[in-house]
Amino acid sequence: MTSSSLRKPSVIFGAFLVTTFIIGVAGALQSPTLSRFLSFEVGADPRLVGLFFSINALASIIGSYLLAKYSDNKGDRRKIVIFCCLMGLANSLIFAYSRNYYVLITLGVFFAALASAAMPQVFAMAREYAEKSGRNAVAFNSLIRAQLSLAWVIGPPLSFGLAIHYGFTSMYLCAMSMFIISMFVVAVFLPPVEKKSISSLSPSQLATANQSIFTNRNVMCLLLSTIFMWTANMMYIIDMPIYVEKVLHLSDSLPGALMGLAAGIEIPVMIIAGYMVPALGKRNLFFIAIICGILFYIGMILFTDPTMLYVLQLFNALFIGIVANIGIIYFQDLLPTRMGVASTLFNNGIICSIILAGIIQGFASQAYGHEIIYWIGLVMVTISFVFCALVKK
Repeated sequence: MTSSSLRKPSVIFGAFLVTTFIIGVAGALQSPTLSRFLSFEVGADPRLVGLFFSINALASIIGSYLLAKYSDNKGDRRKIVIFCCLMGLANSLIFAYSRNYYVLITLGVFFAALASAAMPQVFAMAREYAEKSGRNAVAFNSLIRAQLSLAWVIGPPLSFGLAIHYGFTSMYLCAMSMFIISMFVVAVFLPPVEKKSISSLSPSQLATANQSIFTNRNVMCLLLSTIFMWTANMMYIIDMPIYVEKVLHLSDSLPGALMGLAAGIEIPVMIIAGYMVPALGKRNLFFIAIICGILFYIGMILFTDPTMLYVLQLFNALFIGIVANIGIIYFQDLLPTRMGVASTLFNNGIICSIILAGIIQGFASQAYGHEIIYWIGLVMVTISFVFCALVKK
Protein backbone atom coordinates (compact mmCIF):
# COMPACT_ATOMS: atom_id res chain seq x y z
CA MET A 1 0.00 0.00 0.00
CA THR A 2 1.46 3.35 -1.07
CA SER A 3 1.84 6.40 1.14
CA SER A 4 -0.75 8.31 -0.92
CA SER A 5 -3.36 5.58 -0.52
CA LEU A 6 -2.75 5.56 3.23
CA ARG A 7 -3.54 9.27 3.34
CA LYS A 8 -6.77 9.29 1.29
CA PRO A 9 -9.53 11.40 2.90
CA SER A 10 -11.65 8.32 3.63
CA VAL A 11 -8.68 6.55 5.23
CA ILE A 12 -7.79 9.61 7.30
CA PHE A 13 -11.38 9.98 8.47
CA GLY A 14 -11.46 6.30 9.42
CA ALA A 15 -8.16 6.71 11.27
CA PHE A 16 -9.59 9.59 13.34
CA LEU A 17 -12.60 7.42 14.24
CA VAL A 18 -10.45 4.42 15.17
CA THR A 19 -7.97 6.52 17.18
CA THR A 20 -10.72 8.22 19.18
CA PHE A 21 -12.53 4.96 19.83
CA ILE A 22 -9.44 3.00 20.91
CA ILE A 23 -8.03 5.75 23.17
CA GLY A 24 -11.54 6.14 24.58
CA VAL A 25 -11.78 2.41 25.32
CA ALA A 26 -8.35 2.53 27.01
CA GLY A 27 -9.62 5.26 29.34
CA ALA A 28 -12.99 3.53 29.85
CA LEU A 29 -11.18 0.34 30.85
CA GLN A 30 -9.18 2.05 33.58
CA SER A 31 -11.46 4.66 35.17
CA PRO A 32 -14.59 2.66 36.23
CA THR A 33 -12.67 0.06 38.27
CA LEU A 34 -10.00 2.37 39.72
CA SER A 35 -11.62 2.71 43.15
CA ARG A 36 -12.14 -1.06 43.30
CA PHE A 37 -8.49 -1.63 42.31
CA LEU A 38 -7.19 0.75 44.96
CA SER A 39 -9.46 -0.69 47.66
CA PHE A 40 -9.14 -4.43 47.06
CA GLU A 41 -5.82 -4.86 45.23
CA VAL A 42 -3.74 -2.10 46.81
CA GLY A 43 -5.52 -2.15 50.19
CA ALA A 44 -5.97 1.65 50.40
CA ASP A 45 -8.51 2.98 52.90
CA PRO A 46 -11.33 5.32 51.72
CA ARG A 47 -9.36 8.48 52.59
CA LEU A 48 -6.38 7.38 50.50
CA VAL A 49 -8.71 6.44 47.63
CA GLY A 50 -10.26 9.91 47.73
CA LEU A 51 -6.82 11.53 47.92
CA PHE A 52 -5.69 9.52 44.88
CA PHE A 53 -8.65 10.67 42.80
CA SER A 54 -8.11 14.32 43.78
CA ILE A 55 -4.37 14.33 43.04
CA ASN A 56 -4.92 12.41 39.80
CA ALA A 57 -7.51 14.94 38.61
CA LEU A 58 -5.38 17.98 39.49
CA ALA A 59 -2.31 16.45 37.82
CA SER A 60 -4.35 15.75 34.67
CA ILE A 61 -5.54 19.37 34.51
CA ILE A 62 -1.97 20.71 34.82
CA GLY A 63 -0.33 18.13 32.53
CA SER A 64 -2.84 18.40 29.70
CA TYR A 65 -2.83 22.22 29.83
CA LEU A 66 0.98 22.46 29.64
CA LEU A 67 1.10 20.05 26.71
CA ALA A 68 -1.73 22.00 25.03
CA LYS A 69 0.20 25.28 25.27
CA TYR A 70 3.31 23.61 23.87
CA SER A 71 1.37 22.01 21.00
CA ASP A 72 -0.25 25.31 19.99
CA ASN A 73 3.12 27.11 19.94
CA LYS A 74 5.42 24.70 18.16
CA GLY A 75 4.46 21.08 18.67
CA ASP A 76 3.49 18.54 16.01
CA ARG A 77 0.17 17.21 17.29
CA ARG A 78 0.76 13.74 15.84
CA LYS A 79 3.97 13.38 17.81
CA ILE A 80 2.27 14.71 20.94
CA VAL A 81 -0.59 12.19 20.61
CA ILE A 82 1.97 9.39 20.17
CA PHE A 83 3.89 10.68 23.21
CA CYS A 84 0.65 10.74 25.26
CA CYS A 85 -0.15 7.18 24.22
CA LEU A 86 3.38 6.15 25.23
CA MET A 87 2.73 7.71 28.64
CA GLY A 88 -0.56 5.81 28.81
CA LEU A 89 1.33 2.62 28.01
CA ALA A 90 3.78 3.29 30.86
CA ASN A 91 0.88 4.07 33.21
CA SER A 92 -0.86 0.79 32.30
CA LEU A 93 2.32 -1.19 32.92
CA ILE A 94 2.78 0.34 36.38
CA PHE A 95 -0.82 -0.39 37.36
CA ALA A 96 -0.59 -3.91 35.92
CA TYR A 97 2.40 -4.95 38.05
CA SER A 98 2.63 -2.59 41.04
CA ARG A 99 0.44 -2.74 44.14
CA ASN A 100 2.38 -0.09 46.05
CA TYR A 101 0.16 2.93 46.76
CA TYR A 102 3.03 5.41 46.80
CA VAL A 103 4.41 4.19 43.46
CA LEU A 104 0.96 4.51 41.94
CA ILE A 105 0.26 7.99 43.32
CA THR A 106 3.65 9.30 42.11
CA LEU A 107 4.82 7.56 38.93
CA GLY A 108 1.35 6.32 38.03
CA VAL A 109 -0.27 9.73 38.40
CA PHE A 110 2.63 11.42 36.55
CA PHE A 111 2.23 9.18 33.50
CA ALA A 112 -1.57 9.43 33.67
CA ALA A 113 -1.40 13.25 33.73
CA LEU A 114 0.61 13.30 30.50
CA ALA A 115 -1.55 10.61 28.90
CA SER A 116 -4.70 12.64 29.63
CA ALA A 117 -3.76 15.16 26.92
CA ALA A 118 -4.19 12.57 24.16
CA MET A 119 -7.92 13.05 23.56
CA PRO A 120 -7.93 16.90 23.53
CA GLN A 121 -5.02 16.78 21.08
CA VAL A 122 -6.91 14.38 18.80
CA PHE A 123 -9.91 16.74 18.76
CA ALA A 124 -7.66 19.75 18.08
CA MET A 125 -5.96 17.88 15.22
CA ALA A 126 -9.35 16.81 13.84
CA ARG A 127 -10.62 20.41 13.81
CA GLU A 128 -7.48 21.64 12.04
CA TYR A 129 -7.67 18.83 9.47
CA ALA A 130 -11.39 19.48 8.82
CA GLU A 131 -10.74 23.17 8.15
CA LYS A 132 -7.72 22.47 5.95
CA SER A 133 -9.58 19.84 3.87
CA GLY A 134 -12.76 21.91 3.53
CA ARG A 135 -14.96 19.53 5.54
CA ASN A 136 -17.86 20.57 7.76
CA ALA A 137 -15.83 20.92 10.97
CA VAL A 138 -18.80 20.54 13.31
CA ALA A 139 -20.22 17.45 11.58
CA PHE A 140 -16.70 15.96 11.39
CA ASN A 141 -16.24 16.55 15.13
CA SER A 142 -19.70 15.11 15.86
CA LEU A 143 -18.90 11.79 14.25
CA ILE A 144 -15.55 11.61 16.05
CA ARG A 145 -17.09 12.62 19.39
CA ALA A 146 -19.70 9.89 18.96
CA GLN A 147 -16.87 7.33 18.92
CA LEU A 148 -15.81 8.48 22.38
CA SER A 149 -19.35 7.98 23.67
CA LEU A 150 -19.46 4.55 22.04
CA ALA A 151 -16.20 3.68 23.78
CA TRP A 152 -17.79 4.58 27.11
CA VAL A 153 -20.79 2.38 26.33
CA ILE A 154 -18.50 -0.61 25.70
CA GLY A 155 -15.56 0.13 28.02
CA PRO A 156 -17.05 0.01 31.56
CA PRO A 157 -18.77 -3.40 31.30
CA LEU A 158 -15.64 -4.77 29.57
CA SER A 159 -13.52 -3.28 32.36
CA PHE A 160 -15.50 -5.00 35.13
CA GLY A 161 -15.66 -8.25 33.15
CA LEU A 162 -11.89 -8.39 32.67
CA ALA A 163 -11.11 -7.32 36.25
CA ILE A 164 -13.51 -9.78 37.87
CA HIS A 165 -12.89 -12.83 35.65
CA TYR A 166 -9.23 -12.39 34.63
CA GLY A 167 -7.78 -9.98 37.19
CA PHE A 168 -6.57 -6.39 37.12
CA THR A 169 -3.22 -7.26 35.56
CA SER A 170 -4.97 -8.61 32.45
CA MET A 171 -7.25 -5.57 32.34
CA TYR A 172 -4.38 -3.07 32.45
CA LEU A 173 -2.40 -5.05 29.87
CA CYS A 174 -5.47 -4.89 27.64
CA ALA A 175 -5.51 -1.10 28.09
CA MET A 176 -1.79 -1.04 27.25
CA SER A 177 -2.48 -2.86 23.97
CA MET A 178 -5.05 -0.17 23.10
CA PHE A 179 -2.39 2.52 23.44
CA ILE A 180 0.00 0.53 21.22
CA ILE A 181 -2.64 0.22 18.48
CA SER A 182 -3.41 3.94 18.79
CA MET A 183 0.26 4.88 18.32
CA PHE A 184 0.43 2.75 15.18
CA VAL A 185 -2.75 4.24 13.66
CA VAL A 186 -1.67 7.84 14.39
CA ALA A 187 1.87 7.31 13.04
CA VAL A 188 0.81 5.52 9.84
CA PHE A 189 -2.57 6.93 8.83
CA LEU A 190 -2.90 10.49 10.18
CA PRO A 191 -1.21 13.29 8.20
CA PRO A 192 0.72 16.25 9.60
CA VAL A 193 -1.65 19.22 9.78
CA GLU A 194 -0.55 22.82 9.54
CA LYS A 195 -1.90 25.10 12.25
CA LYS A 196 -3.99 28.12 11.29
CA SER A 197 -1.77 30.97 10.18
CA ILE A 198 -1.99 34.18 12.20
CA SER A 199 -1.85 36.16 8.94
CA SER A 200 -5.25 34.71 7.97
CA LEU A 201 -6.98 36.22 11.02
CA SER A 202 -8.98 39.43 11.15
CA PRO A 203 -7.76 42.19 13.53
CA SER A 204 -10.39 41.22 16.14
CA GLN A 205 -9.44 37.53 15.91
CA LEU A 206 -5.76 38.45 16.20
CA ALA A 207 -6.46 40.47 19.34
CA THR A 208 -8.33 37.50 20.80
CA ALA A 209 -5.49 35.15 19.86
CA ASN A 210 -2.97 37.27 21.73
CA GLN A 211 -5.20 37.77 24.77
CA SER A 212 -4.71 35.72 27.91
CA ILE A 213 -7.54 33.21 28.35
CA PHE A 214 -7.98 34.43 31.93
CA THR A 215 -8.86 37.94 30.72
CA ASN A 216 -11.00 36.71 27.82
CA ARG A 217 -14.56 37.25 29.06
CA ASN A 218 -16.17 34.96 26.49
CA VAL A 219 -13.81 32.07 27.25
CA MET A 220 -14.17 32.45 31.02
CA CYS A 221 -17.98 32.66 30.85
CA LEU A 222 -18.12 29.57 28.64
CA LEU A 223 -15.72 27.74 30.96
CA LEU A 224 -17.86 28.59 34.02
CA SER A 225 -21.01 27.59 32.15
CA THR A 226 -19.35 24.27 31.30
CA ILE A 227 -18.20 23.65 34.88
CA PHE A 228 -21.65 24.34 36.35
CA MET A 229 -23.52 22.13 33.87
CA TRP A 230 -21.06 19.23 34.14
CA THR A 231 -20.98 19.44 37.95
CA ALA A 232 -24.76 19.02 37.93
CA ASN A 233 -24.44 16.04 35.59
CA MET A 234 -21.66 14.39 37.61
CA MET A 235 -23.65 14.81 40.84
CA TYR A 236 -26.55 13.05 39.14
CA ILE A 237 -24.31 10.17 38.01
CA ILE A 238 -22.83 9.76 41.49
CA ASP A 239 -26.10 10.10 43.41
CA MET A 240 -28.77 8.57 41.19
CA PRO A 241 -28.00 4.86 41.85
CA ILE A 242 -28.18 5.46 45.62
CA TYR A 243 -31.27 7.71 45.30
CA VAL A 244 -33.17 5.14 43.20
CA GLU A 245 -32.43 2.25 45.56
CA LYS A 246 -32.49 3.84 49.03
CA VAL A 247 -34.99 6.70 48.62
CA LEU A 248 -37.33 5.57 45.84
CA HIS A 249 -36.96 1.84 46.72
CA LEU A 250 -36.96 0.81 43.07
CA SER A 251 -35.11 -2.02 41.36
CA ASP A 252 -31.34 -2.04 41.84
CA SER A 253 -30.98 -2.72 38.10
CA LEU A 254 -32.86 0.46 37.17
CA PRO A 255 -29.88 2.88 37.47
CA GLY A 256 -27.85 0.86 34.96
CA ALA A 257 -30.80 0.75 32.57
CA LEU A 258 -31.34 4.53 32.89
CA MET A 259 -27.66 5.31 32.25
CA GLY A 260 -27.51 2.87 29.35
CA LEU A 261 -30.60 4.40 27.73
CA ALA A 262 -29.22 7.93 28.07
CA ALA A 263 -25.83 6.88 26.64
CA GLY A 264 -27.54 5.15 23.72
CA ILE A 265 -29.63 8.23 22.87
CA GLU A 266 -26.64 10.58 23.25
CA ILE A 267 -24.80 9.12 20.24
CA PRO A 268 -27.41 9.99 17.56
CA VAL A 269 -28.07 13.30 19.36
CA MET A 270 -24.39 14.26 18.94
CA ILE A 271 -24.40 13.42 15.23
CA ILE A 272 -27.71 15.18 14.51
CA ALA A 273 -26.66 18.26 16.50
CA GLY A 274 -23.50 18.54 14.39
CA TYR A 275 -25.55 18.78 11.21
CA MET A 276 -27.99 21.29 12.76
CA VAL A 277 -25.29 23.85 13.61
CA PRO A 278 -25.47 25.66 10.22
CA ALA A 279 -29.22 26.20 10.68
CA LEU A 280 -29.41 26.96 14.40
CA GLY A 281 -25.89 28.05 15.40
CA LYS A 282 -23.76 26.76 18.28
CA ARG A 283 -25.00 29.35 20.77
CA ASN A 284 -28.67 28.54 20.17
CA LEU A 285 -27.99 24.81 20.36
CA PHE A 286 -26.23 25.37 23.68
CA PHE A 287 -29.32 27.21 24.97
CA ILE A 288 -31.58 24.37 23.78
CA ALA A 289 -29.35 21.83 25.54
CA ILE A 290 -29.33 23.76 28.82
CA ILE A 291 -33.12 24.19 28.72
CA CYS A 292 -33.40 20.41 28.28
CA GLY A 293 -31.10 20.08 31.31
CA ILE A 294 -33.36 22.37 33.37
CA LEU A 295 -36.43 20.31 32.37
CA PHE A 296 -34.57 17.12 33.27
CA TYR A 297 -33.76 18.26 36.81
CA ILE A 298 -37.28 19.59 37.33
CA GLY A 299 -38.50 16.15 36.29
CA MET A 300 -36.11 14.41 38.68
CA ILE A 301 -37.54 16.54 41.51
CA LEU A 302 -41.21 15.96 40.58
CA PHE A 303 -41.36 12.35 39.38
CA THR A 304 -40.55 9.07 41.11
CA ASP A 305 -42.26 6.61 38.75
CA PRO A 306 -39.86 4.35 36.77
CA THR A 307 -41.67 5.08 33.50
CA MET A 308 -41.20 8.83 33.93
CA LEU A 309 -37.55 8.32 34.88
CA TYR A 310 -37.10 6.54 31.56
CA VAL A 311 -38.85 9.38 29.70
CA LEU A 312 -36.64 11.96 31.42
CA GLN A 313 -33.56 10.29 29.94
CA LEU A 314 -34.51 11.83 26.60
CA PHE A 315 -34.00 15.32 28.09
CA ASN A 316 -30.83 14.15 29.84
CA ALA A 317 -29.44 12.76 26.56
CA LEU A 318 -30.31 15.96 24.65
CA PHE A 319 -28.62 18.02 27.38
CA ILE A 320 -25.39 16.03 27.56
CA GLY A 321 -25.27 14.91 23.92
CA ILE A 322 -25.38 18.47 22.59
CA VAL A 323 -23.00 20.12 25.08
CA ALA A 324 -20.49 17.23 24.89
CA ASN A 325 -20.30 17.69 21.13
CA ILE A 326 -20.84 21.41 20.55
CA GLY A 327 -18.97 22.54 23.68
CA ILE A 328 -15.51 21.67 22.40
CA ILE A 329 -16.23 23.32 19.03
CA TYR A 330 -17.49 26.43 20.82
CA PHE A 331 -14.21 26.75 22.74
CA GLN A 332 -12.23 26.22 19.51
CA ASP A 333 -14.18 29.02 17.81
CA LEU A 334 -13.33 31.39 20.64
CA LEU A 335 -9.61 30.46 20.43
CA PRO A 336 -9.03 29.91 16.69
CA THR A 337 -5.21 29.82 16.90
CA ARG A 338 -5.07 27.72 20.09
CA MET A 339 -6.99 24.57 19.26
CA GLY A 340 -5.03 22.53 21.79
CA VAL A 341 -5.71 24.93 24.65
CA ALA A 342 -9.37 25.26 23.59
CA SER A 343 -9.95 21.49 23.54
CA THR A 344 -8.08 21.09 26.82
CA LEU A 345 -10.10 23.83 28.55
CA PHE A 346 -13.29 21.97 27.74
CA ASN A 347 -11.79 18.69 28.98
CA ASN A 348 -10.38 20.32 32.14
CA GLY A 349 -13.73 21.93 32.86
CA ILE A 350 -15.19 18.41 33.03
CA ILE A 351 -12.37 17.24 35.33
CA CYS A 352 -12.99 20.22 37.67
CA SER A 353 -16.65 19.25 37.66
CA ILE A 354 -15.85 15.71 38.78
CA ILE A 355 -13.92 17.06 41.77
CA LEU A 356 -16.65 19.53 42.73
CA ALA A 357 -19.45 17.01 42.21
CA GLY A 358 -17.84 14.45 44.50
CA ILE A 359 -17.39 16.99 47.28
CA ILE A 360 -20.85 18.57 46.99
CA GLN A 361 -22.72 15.28 46.61
CA GLY A 362 -20.97 13.74 49.60
CA PHE A 363 -21.57 16.61 52.01
CA ALA A 364 -25.03 17.64 50.79
CA SER A 365 -26.54 14.14 50.69
CA GLN A 366 -25.19 13.31 54.14
CA ALA A 367 -26.47 16.55 55.68
CA TYR A 368 -29.79 17.04 53.85
CA GLY A 369 -30.63 13.78 52.08
CA HIS A 370 -30.41 12.70 48.45
CA GLU A 371 -33.38 14.76 47.25
CA ILE A 372 -31.40 18.00 47.71
CA ILE A 373 -28.91 16.91 45.03
CA TYR A 374 -31.46 17.46 42.25
CA TRP A 375 -32.40 20.89 43.58
CA ILE A 376 -28.70 21.82 43.57
CA GLY A 377 -28.41 20.39 40.06
CA LEU A 378 -31.34 22.54 38.90
CA VAL A 379 -29.75 25.68 40.36
CA MET A 380 -26.38 24.86 38.76
CA VAL A 381 -27.85 24.30 35.30
CA THR A 382 -29.77 27.56 35.62
CA ILE A 383 -26.55 29.40 36.53
CA SER A 384 -24.92 27.70 33.56
CA PHE A 385 -27.63 29.21 31.33
CA VAL A 386 -26.82 32.70 32.67
CA PHE A 387 -23.08 32.34 32.00
CA CYS A 388 -23.79 31.00 28.51
CA ALA A 389 -25.96 34.06 27.82
CA LEU A 390 -22.99 36.29 28.74
CA VAL A 391 -20.90 34.79 25.93
CA LYS A 392 -21.19 37.26 23.04
CA LYS A 393 -22.27 36.01 19.62
